[in-house]
Amino acid sequence: MDPVANAKTPVRLRRDRLEDLPVTVRTPAYAPSDLTPGIVHIGLGNFHRAHQAWYIHQLMQQGQARDWAIIGAGVRSYDAEMRSKLLEQNCLTTLIELNPNGVSAEVIGPMIDYLPIEPGNTALTVKMADPSIRIVSLTVTEGGYYLDANTGAFDTHHEDIRHDAANPNQPRTVFGAMVAALRQRRMKGITPFTALSCDNLQGNGTILRNCVVGLARMSDPDLADWIDQNGAFPNSMVDSIVPATTEQVVSQCRALGIDDRAPVSHENFRQWVIEDDFCAGRPPLEQVGVTLTHNVHSYETMKLRILNGGHQLLANVGEILNVPTISDCMQDPDIQAFFGKVQSEEILPHVDAVPGTTAKEYLELVETRFANTAIHDTTRRVAFDGSARHPGFLLPSLRDALASGSSVNGLALAEAFWCRMCAGVREDGSEIVPNDPQWQNLQKTALASRSDPECWLQQAQYYGEIGRNIRFADAFTSTVSEIWQNGSRAVLSEYVAETSIP
Repeated sequence: MDPVANAKTPVRLRRDRLEDLPVTVRTPAYAPSDLTPGIVHIGLGNFHRAHQAWYIHQLMQQGQARDWAIIGAGVRSYDAEMRSKLLEQNCLTTLIELNPNGVSAEVIGPMIDYLPIEPGNTALTVKMADPSIRIVSLTVTEGGYYLDANTGAFDTHHEDIRHDAANPNQPRTVFGAMVAALRQRRMKGITPFTALSCDNLQGNGTILRNCVVGLARMSDPDLADWIDQNGAFPNSMVDSIVPATTEQVVSQCRALGIDDRAPVSHENFRQWVIEDDFCAGRPPLEQVGVTLTHNVHSYETMKLRILNGGHQLLANVGEILNVPTISDCMQDPDIQAFFGKVQSEEILPHVDAVPGTTAKEYLELVETRFANTAIHDTTRRVAFDGSARHPGFLLPSLRDALASGSSVNGLALAEAFWCRMCAGVREDGSEIVPNDPQWQNLQKTALASRSDPECWLQQAQYYGEIGRNIRFADAFTSTVSEIWQNGSRAVLSEYVAETSIP
């Protein structure tokens, strides 16, 4: 049965209307009265609801983990709009699975409240200090961890961090709020919560530990020692393609019979790998397919370099050529060939196998997922925040390739496409509107690189010592000039036709 074709008038999504939804829509088998909180999640966007919340929901459907309900939270003003939408529908979310063979809908409800967004983050601090909260998880994006651009260390000189160190009871940042809550827990004799990063960063748990402990040490060294010795910051790897919600997604949800103001669409694939290091208990996540391991690093490397790095290979040139989605890029012969060549020659050789799959097998899976035409994942969304994503996803492969003496022509071309994209105009003359927190400086440098390509590599906050590597610099500068002179399509074709270097 096609649920879209058979849907009736959309039903407003609320707890008291679940029984009115079409029979094709799966709904929670539990009520809010069955649940008590155990998790605060900060940065409650689409990915969290389609991924981590879904795993908790699956446990709750089995009658488990009902003392691990989620309290949503945010620290930025734009989180208030999401809070309003979700509270209006009792914190329920419609997940629309986009399978090449059709769509299906599921309503999940493991979230039971969303804290107010307020200066000083008092409500968030109080909730995290509650002993019922045993996990605080985060999806605050790769750029949200206050890392020094040159060293990758926690940036103790950032204005927001210095404010939180000087005003520990009125924090601006998520890390300041976590430190304030942990201070209250220590004073009351309550053990720390586990702090669980779900962002795409290599060693995300270690990075989160450095942020929280580092901030605490700026104002209270004894507290910092207590957190470091008693807390837990497991590394994790998360994976699922979750596009931004557009009016098309809202309309698709209505066609399925559900009036949801904030639905989420996602692919039919999820993966979650977590270091089994929790200090205050955890849900039995392994029972719903989560991999609990003490070797997250290999999984992280495979995913970040092949999938996230692959996204950047496609999205930047896709934007330049006005190819609207990632699946469209995979249908473009030139872009697809560029993607495959860089992956096979310059990325895969530096990625080890993990239990159950090789790098080549993982790439084949990624290619299938990226080519899913049911997923309208825009090149603009994927290209967002390149100033964080290139250093995190592509430059590690470049470093390894340079160290091994293997080809870097494809990765140099990828960096050249990022540079050309940041000029802010496509090759058809249409505008690429600002798409990076550092856009103004990036655009200025990208435009200057048309006559002086090396100025792009002089951005030490991204390239560091790599920008001074002669082999990479030569490949990059010649490629940028050729893109401006002959166009991206011609440069793609030339690269793909190159004979592979053994």
